[in-house]
Amino acid sequence: MRKLLLAAMALTVSLSVASNVQAQIGHKPADLNTYILLDRTGSMSSMWAEALSSVNAYAENVGKSDPSKPFDRHLNTRVTLAVFDAQDGLQFNVLRDKVAPLNWQDVTNAEASPRGMTPLYDAIGQIIATASKDNPKKAVIVIMTDGQENASREMTQKTAKAALDAAKKRGWEVVFLGADFSNFSDANGVGIERTKSMAVDKSALGETMQRLAKKSRDYGVAEPAAPAPVTFDAEDRAAAKEEAVKQKQGQ
Repeated sequence: MRKLLLAAMALTVSLSVASNVQAQIGHKPADLNTYILLDRTGSMSSMWAEALSSVNAYAENVGKSDPSKPFDRHLNTRVTLAVFDAQDGLQFNVLRDKVAPLNWQDVTNAEASPRGMTPLYDAIGQIIATASKDNPKKAVIVIMTDGQENASREMTQKTAKAALDAAKKRGWEVVFLGADFSNFSDANGVGIERTKSMAVDKSALGETMQRLAKKSRDYGVAEPAAPAPVTFDAEDRAAAKEEAVKQKQGQ
């Protein structure tokens, strides 16, 4: 009788292990590409160190899996960083191109420093073109700026919106972060929903990007039947000190 009981227990354990292995084999590794579009215009000078630090924090944290979530460890992530400004036309520089978090080298002021004006629409067109060329199944587009459009030559609000609409139709996520900036007229104009735009105090940029990295991973591993769109809730807005930014700008 004891032998039969031990045999039954061994069979149960074996079936359980086999089931887990089969489930993991059946769940193909997911891929997530993030494209960060960072405003490097002159007005970013007062928060440039915080902005670069927050980008580095995102790259580090988007590579961290959550042991409590099934299959999260299967997610393959890559991060692209582009900075933009205008000096006799759009200056769009890709500083990191599809870099895995483990291989990320911190971005420093030696690579890019604030200057120039804000060709936001032109830069949006370029970051979407960059992502489209890579053709990832899942992508998060992060736009971080502290000012409004004032220097585009190629793209208009209408064509920038069309580019973002096409990205969203592919299932990509687009978010807008106002760095010490709470005027969302440009974000609204290019079709970015209020749930996906947020004002962030410069002192909270690091934490905000860490939180965004976690949301990005959730989106990356989500199945089509249970999507996890990247949005900002009341807790995120409190952590970003959004109300303080609005008060500073008289809103």
